[in-house]
Amino acid sequence: MSKKEINKTGASQRNIPVRKFGRHNVSRFITKVLTWGGAALIYFIIFALLFDTPAEYQLRHSTDKMAAEYEVLLARYDTLKNVVENAIERDKNIFNILFESNPYNFNSDYELERVALHEELLEKSNNQMKRELSTAVANLEQRFEQFEQSYDTLQQRLEELGSKRNNIPSIQPVINHQLSLLTAGYGMLMHPFYRTLQSHQGIDYTLSEGERIFATADGVVKDVLGKTSTSGITVVIDHQNGYTTSYSHLQKAKVRRHQRVKRGDIIALSGNSGLSLSPHLHYEVRYEGMRVDPIHYLFMELTPDEYHKVVRIAQSGMQSFD
Repeated sequence: MSKKEINKTGASQRNIPVRKFGRHNVSRFITKVLTWGGAALIYFIIFALLFDTPAEYQLRHSTDKMAAEYEVLLARYDTLKNVVENAIERDKNIFNILFESNPYNFNSDYELERVALHEELLEKSNNQMKRELSTAVANLEQRFEQFEQSYDTLQQRLEELGSKRNNIPSIQPVINHQLSLLTAGYGMLMHPFYRTLQSHQGIDYTLSEGERIFATADGVVKDVLGKTSTSGITVVIDHQNGYTTSYSHLQKAKVRRHQRVKRGDIIALSGNSGLSLSPHLHYEVRYEGMRVDPIHYLFMELTPDEYHKVVRIAQSGMQSFD
């Protein structure tokens, strides 16, 4: 063996242990890195679970004050709810004692209809709702055409009436812009003296004595009754088209028999004459001798929303004043 070969062999033999020693060190280094990395990760997880950073602590406790305020408000809400429920219960008891009935709830039926409609819509598919909407729009267009025809017919009849349309009762007999004076409507109501249900064939406006009363349409004063009747001082106007109106429980009449009056003329002052619980005006409308609901003869003065409001007010009255 030559010197060169011996040197190569010796070098090879010397390098083998060195190579093995280097691989072992790398493995140990990687093991240490993984161990320390795992330990650091476990430490971070434990620290994150058990301890909050300043930012996390601030976020976590930022709603504590709001939560406390919510609890206070919730307690106040429960208290107020109990107070309101007690007030409603007292009102029911008062109505039961005075009128032997419960107060009318205008919203309950409407709310039930809304809930039923909502549940019905939830069960329908989009295509079904689209078809029904198309049908509803078509029906609405048809009804609109019918409405236009009715409007044209009504307009034609009004033109035919000419000035005679001023003889149709169409305003309130008192100044009642806020719609707060109407207290009793047309129908079966509790009589204030007999304490039984009786037909109330007009509407009552609560007024202080001496308030102005107006003619609701053009006409001629048919009669002026004195204090001796149960309706007290009363003015009756013949509108010479089948309609008559009467204004009762007056303090003083400002017109005389056979006097011609115009819509809006002052015909009397309100009072408390006759069989009357307190100062008020009892107003009636008759057509061809038959009493009709005066609520439907305020159309010149009221918007559709105001009309519906007046109807609700009239229906809520439980007792008349005469």
